[in-house]
Formats: sequence, C-alpha cells, structure tokens
Amino acid sequence: MIARRPHPLLSALSWLLLALLLGLAGGCASLPEPGPRPVSVARAPGEGMLGRLAAAHAAAAAEVSATEPLSGLRLLPNGVHALDARLALVQRAEHSLDVQYYLIQRDDSGLQFLRALRDAAARGVRVRLLVDDLYTAGEQALFAGLAAHPNVSLRLYNPLPARQGGLTTRLLLSLHERERINHRMHNKLLVADGAFAIAGGRNIGDEYFMRSRSANFIDMDVLATGPVVAELAAGFDRYWNSERAWPIQALMAADAAGDDTPPSPEALRAAFDEQVRQLPPPAQVTLLDALGRGSLAAELAQGRLTLHHAPVRVLVDAPDKQLETPAESALDATLQAMLGAREEVLIASPYFVPGQRGLAMLRQARDHGIRIRVLTNSIAATDEPIVYWGYSRYRTAMLELGVTIHELSPELVQRSGTLGVFGGSAARLHAKVATIDRRWVALGSLNMDPRSARLNTELGLLIDSPALAWEVEQLMQPRALAGAFRLALAPAGTQLQWHASAGGEERLLTDEPGAGWLTRLKLGLMSLLISEDML
Repeated sequence: MIARRPHPLLSALSWLLLALLLGLAGGCASLPEPGPRPVSVARAPGEGMLGRLAAAHAAAAAEVSATEPLSGLRLLPNGVHALDARLALVQRAEHSLDVQYYLIQRDDSGLQFLRALRDAAARGVRVRLLVDDLYTAGEQALFAGLAAHPNVSLRLYNPLPARQGGLTTRLLLSLHERERINHRMHNKLLVADGAFAIAGGRNIGDEYFMRSRSANFIDMDVLATGPVVAELAAGFDRYWNSERAWPIQALMAADAAGDDTPPSPEALRAAFDEQVRQLPPPAQVTLLDALGRGSLAAELAQGRLTLHHAPVRVLVDAPDKQLETPAESALDATLQAMLGAREEVLIASPYFVPGQRGLAMLRQARDHGIRIRVLTNSIAATDEPIVYWGYSRYRTAMLELGVTIHELSPELVQRSGTLGVFGGSAARLHAKVATIDRRWVALGSLNMDPRSARLNTELGLLIDSPALAWEVEQLMQPRALAGAFRLALAPAGTQLQWHASAGGEERLLTDEPGAGWLTRLKLGLMSLLISEDML
C-alpha cells in the first residue's frame, strides 16, 4: 500500500538534483486562471428526518445542562461501522451535504461514497465536495464527472501546477512552487443537513474501513450533533470560500492540455455513471462494534440514537495556515490542553515525532508528576518508514523521562483480535486520539509531528466527557495493548528492549522487530536527505 501522507518534499542536495532534471524536462508548469469562485455558506438544520432527530437530542441535552451548550457524541472505532455511518448520513440527507477530505480513493469504498453523493444530488440535495489535490493524479475526470451532475459543486484544495501524469511526475514538475504545494489540507469532515457531522482520522478508501486485502488501519472518528455541528460547518465554509479552493471546472482546461476536444459535461457525467453502475451494494452491518453498538443506519431507520452529551471545543486551522502566523494552531491547542493535565495523558498517534520542543514539554510534564503513555506504530506496522525513523531517534530520551511507549505489532494485533479482524491483511495504527486525566478526549486529523504543526491544515475536537474518555481507554488498554510491544531500557544501559505478551507468555526482544539491517541502512540514507520539519 502506498503512503497516504504528503511526501516529505526533498531538501538541499535532492532539491538541486531535481531542479536540474526539471530544467532538462523543459520548463515549469503553471495553473490556469482560477475563474469565478461563487461564495456559498452552510445551511441550517431543516425540517427533515436528520433535523428532527438533532432537535430531539438538543432537547435531551438541555435537560442535562440548562446553562452549558452540549453536543451529542458517539465514537466510531470500527471501520465497517464508520463507513456505514457515512453512507447512512448521505442517504438520509434531504437538503445539504458538505464534505471535506484529504483523500478519496478509486476503490469500492471511494466509488460507493461518490455514488452516494451523486444519488443525494439527484434527490435535490446540495452537495459541496472539497478534496485536497495531492492524490488526485489520474482521477480528475472521475471528480469532474461527479461535478457535472446537477446540485454538485466540487473544488480541489491547493492544486499542483502540473496537471498531467502520476504523483511523482506532478511533484517533479511542480517543484518551482515547492513551498506552496508542500502545504496540504489534511482535514476530514462530513456534515449532513447541518444536523449531524462525522470528523476524525479516516480518509475515504478501503484500508480505512477494514476492506483491504493487504493492509487495514485502526482508526477513530466521532459522530456529532448539536452546537458543534454549526462550528464545523462554519469551518468548512472558510475552506470552501478560500482562494486555495479551486472549482474543478477551472482546472479541466489544464487537465485536458493537448486534447482538441475536451470531454463535454454530458460525456463526463456518463463516464462517471458507468464507473459506479456495477459496484456491489455496501454490505449490511449486522455485528456490534467494539463498544457494543450496532449500525447507525439501523438506528436512524428506527428514529433513535445512542449518544453521550458533552461540551466540545472545535480546533480548526486556517486555510492559509502556512502563509499566516496563527496565534494557535489545532495542534498547539491540543498540546496546551495536555500540558494542563494533573495526572495522566494517553496518546495514540501513528506518526509521533516530538522534536526538541516536544521533549521539553514531556520533561515539563514529568516535573509536574504527569504520566504520559504513547501508542504508535512499530516499524513493521507503519506505512511511513521515514517518519518512523524520525520518531525512533527520540525513544531513548522519552523512556528516560518516564514516558510509557507501546508500538503496535501487526502480528500481535492479529492474534489478540481486540482491535479488529484483519484476516491476512497487515494492521496499522492511523487513529489520532488522546485522553487527558480520563476526562478530556482530543480527537481529529492531526498527528503529533512537525507536519501537522506547521505544514498541514488540521481539524480537531476537544471533548469534555469522562464517558467518552473511558471508552477510548477501553479501546487502547489494557487488552488492546496486548497487540503492541512495550518498550523499555535495559538495566544499567540505554539499549532498547521490546516486551510482548501473547497467549499468556511474555517475550523479551533486544533486536527491533521487523527492522533488518537493510531497512535500517535505507532509512539512515533517506534521513540524510529529508529534514525533520518535513516529517
């Protein structure tokens, strides 16, 4: 499975070499004129089924607290239930869908999702879809075909100037705008009828919903209703109406460069319909998720939902984050909340590169008696080995500060069965979630790394809910951590040890599991070309 993070665009020597190649290739690509960007805003909840259900939960929340606005919340820890929830909201929407994703893949999950958006538009629902442009290579016609349907508007965020070829070609021919294109929109959000929203770590693709044969992600989203939805919708509007969101029609002229007759809207529409016509219907969800809850589609059909009520703070970066110098990014706000802990912070992050600033914060937490526990990927689990290499340089220092570190093991996860049924596929952590003092939950798209801090835009939620924090704790420990190695330092030394528990037996490893000498050599050489602030 290819990496799904923005490429850590190369520095120094690699940049010079690529610049020479670019010159030999014959010049620099450029974007066309953007054309008109009609301004539009989110719609308030209507009188439809989702609006009525949201109103009922608002009344229930008012009974819990008459003074503090509370939102209704539900974790979505299992992939099949997370896809079911998205499709259920799209299928139940009656007047608006606002959808924002870093990545939508051309596979069964991605095409089923796009087909559901088309079907909603055919019912008269206004659909606004915003997708980051980085991984749209070869998919512009697919997205343009959806946008050719009535009631659908589609924009690409921060498009690369090179519109032709695969990802590597487009990056090479766009390196004259390296600073700009290294800024990506990593947000993940769906808002249905202004009444319900889903936010979290999942993109749209088979591996995010436990449907890939090769590798699947352990991830986390939250379903929300109440005041938080209006804030999320307002955040979407900021991106939709920003100068970095380009209507796809404005880019099609560049996409069709060299063609005498670009495809007509009718041809694009017909091609899209043909691609999604023979897709199998999504599988009906009959099993309970890891928290003992069933299908959202089934609950919506019955007109009832099981939700927690809690206050929520929305953390959303500015669309022009890299150009601005914001007082506080989404990651900064999350870290400040963690520093406010009194006892304990539990962090799950697939890409964890603390840097010197992070080490200083961990030292500050230790000095205040705060316990820090981290769950991240092992080298065998990660889909980003070079980012893992950046993290690995800080493990000894973190352990010396008293941080508890667990690394997800694909082999142990498959044996434990507590984080999902992976079959023959590899298990990888992709969830970005934390608990603070078993009261607060921080959840969203942001990783604990320099890229989320400075380069990507991110979306996060800070939820004051002991009930949700307890659920996250149950998912992450102690049974779930039977699928992970616990790291330790050997007595009287700095050598790392990996402790594993499987089948009631304890194992101690002194060589890094899954990292042979060739892997270490390759990563060491790559690390010389990529600066840490790009990871």
